[in-house]
Order: sequence, then structure tokens, then C-alpha cells
Amino acid sequence: MVHDEPVTSEWPTPSPAVRELFRRGAELALDPRAEWVAELHTAALSGSGMRPVAEDPVLAEGARRANRANLLRWAAANVERPGERVPVDLGPEVLEGARDLVRRGLDHRGLDAYRTAQAVAWRRWMDICFQLTSDTAELRELLDVSARSISTFIDDTVTAVSARMAAERAELTRGAHAERRVTVSLLLEGAPLARARAEAQLGYGLTGPHTAVIAWSDAGTAGSVQLEAAAEAAMRAAGAAGRLTVVAGAAALWVWLPVGRAPEAESVAAGLADAPDVRVAVGRPGVDVEGFRRSHLDAVTTQQMLDRLTSPQQVARYEDVQLVALLTRDPARVEEFLADTLGGLLGADAVTCETVLVYVRELGNASRTAARLYTHRNTVLRRLARAEDLLPRPLAENAVAVAAALEVLRWRGARP
Repeated sequence: MVHDEPVTSEWPTPSPAVRELFRRGAELALDPRAEWVAELHTAALSGSGMRPVAEDPVLAEGARRANRANLLRWAAANVERPGERVPVDLGPEVLEGARDLVRRGLDHRGLDAYRTAQAVAWRRWMDICFQLTSDTAELRELLDVSARSISTFIDDTVTAVSARMAAERAELTRGAHAERRVTVSLLLEGAPLARARAEAQLGYGLTGPHTAVIAWSDAGTAGSVQLEAAAEAAMRAAGAAGRLTVVAGAAALWVWLPVGRAPEAESVAAGLADAPDVRVAVGRPGVDVEGFRRSHLDAVTTQQMLDRLTSPQQVARYEDVQLVALLTRDPARVEEFLADTLGGLLGADAVTCETVLVYVRELGNASRTAARLYTHRNTVLRRLARAEDLLPRPLAENAVAVAAALEVLRWRGARP
């Protein structure tokens, strides 16, 4: 842990009354409202240069954990010692997020999150302060000490995180792992890089087929053993003899398999018994250097879609979710599309929705639908009749849109 310097004599000492107000406010901040936390996260991820972080589920979740940890750390310190300078204490949430940013070469951008989060935190803290007292003198002193406390805590934290990032960056510049990361980054950026040199640095042939895989943990709880187990499961399911693996962060691995066919999602999932906290996204197979790059970008798109929809699926392949990924890029428009297309079917039971989806896939053949669902044809017809009553337009007039909407529902997590 990294601690700040001892408090100096220059730090102002609040009056006893303001210290008590500070303590009461900090107690409220220890249990922040959900909308406050959501606003904090949104601001932190929308700052200047934060788009690469916001679009990566692992990095974005790391930023959220770090911001919440900093908020609670500041509040807890002021409950115990109200109004005093809050020492920096870099916990695992902050350190892991910093390491991940360095490993992606985004460390300078990640620090923007601290400043934008600070602005939101200050506004919300002022709301609390105005609830605590109507005495003008007390309020002025409370706000003055609060402003100094928050800004100093953030400044000290940024300084400490920057120092740790510099140490991490120095460590990453040494060894084969660092060389692989740099080479892969150049390939993904489309930089001109001699094939022979890249292959020598990676220990992996770039000629021929490639299927990219991303293994990661949403909550950051999976360790390297689970991530490696997931990579092995994908390799076995694909029938690959080897793999290229790049550590993309504390909770993420980038993998390339020298195969021309993506493994079946069910086969990969079957091998994840020892990695329950890991999720896997699989890109389309590609060929040569461009296929190496494109397959990874497909896997990234799949990963982002699973995160965006809070999907319960542990494994997804780009070729299975391509349409859903395109349809769900704008979350607000997605909800509008689902409501307009499905009407009452949006709230129907899963069995009815699945029956309609399979019926459309089987080109309106009730007998084949019944066979696929292992049920009687009359049961299928009853479910379809129920769906027709719920749909805003007859299924026959809007089958493609209905099927697309039901695919979104199939991949989406808990309904809002």
C-alpha cells in the first residue's frame, strides 16, 4: 500500500461544529444512492480520451471499481477523522485498474477518470452539505474545508497512481511478454511490420488461418489460473495444436488459435467448469495478417455486446451474434425497437418467445418447429396463436423484424 506524507501544520483545523457536520455527511456518503454512483461512473468514462477505456468491458469495470473505492475510502476516513487530510491508500481496485491501463498503453488516458469523477463527487457532496445545516458561517467553513479535502485527496491519489504506473511501465518494457504485447499492438493497429520479425517475436506463424478468442472476467474476480483454463478450453474445442496468448490485463487474455473454424460455443462452455467466473468471446476465422487482426476485432465486438446487454451467456461467437451486435449499438433505440416490434410479446414467457423464434427459423413450418422443440404440433400452434394476440402486427407481415427482436432478447440479461 502507498500512503501519503503525514499531515502538515498547514492543514486547516475545522471548528468542532463543522467537524461534526463533516462526520455526519461522510456517513451519508458511505451509502451513496445508486443514481449518484451511476452518474459518477458515466462522468468518469466520458471524459477526454476515455473512449478506449469505456469501450472495453474489463477496463471500464476496472475504472468503476476504482472510482467507487476512492469515494468510499475518502468517506470512511472522514467518518473516523472528519476534516483531516485523507491519506492515500491504493487498494487492489485502484492498483489492478492502473496495471491494466499500462498493459494496454492507455495509462495517461485513464487518469482523466479521476478528474471527471471529482467534479461529480463535489456536486453530490454539496447536496449533502446543504442538507446538514442552514447556518451560513458553518456552511461556508464546511464547503471550504470540503473543497480542499476532495481536491487534495484526488491530487495525492493521481500522484501515487502515476508513480505506480511508471514502475509498472518500466517492468513491462522487459522480457518476452512485453515484446509480444508491443508486436500484437502494432499488428492490430495495422502498422507496417515485417512478417518474419513479427513471427519471431510472437513465436507464432501469421501465414494461414487464425481464430481470435478473448477470455475475461466482468467482476475482475477470476485469476490467471481460471483465465488460462478458459484459453485451454477454447483451444481444445477448436482442435488447435497450440495458441498465441497475450496478457491484456489482470482479468483478460487475448488468444489466437491457428485454425480456420471457430469452436462451437457449447464445446467451449463445456470446458469451463474450472473457470465459472470467466467469459469467452470468439471472433470469425480469418487468414494471414489481416485475418489475425479482423478476428480479434470481431471478438472485441462480441465482448462489448455481451457487456452492453448484461448477457447471461458465458460464451459467444461473433458469427452467432453479428446481427444482435449491430442492432444493439444504441441501447436507447434498442428498447424502442423491441417495444415497437414485439408489443405484448416483449413480456411473454420464454417458451412462447422461443417457439416464435424457431418457427421463423423453420420458415413457418409448424411440424419442423415441433420437431426442433421436441413438442406436439398442436402445442406449437397454441403458442403461436398466443403470440399473434400479443404482437402489434401479424407475424407473417413482420417475421424478420420479430425474429431479430427475439434474438436480442435471447442474448440480453435481466429485463429492465
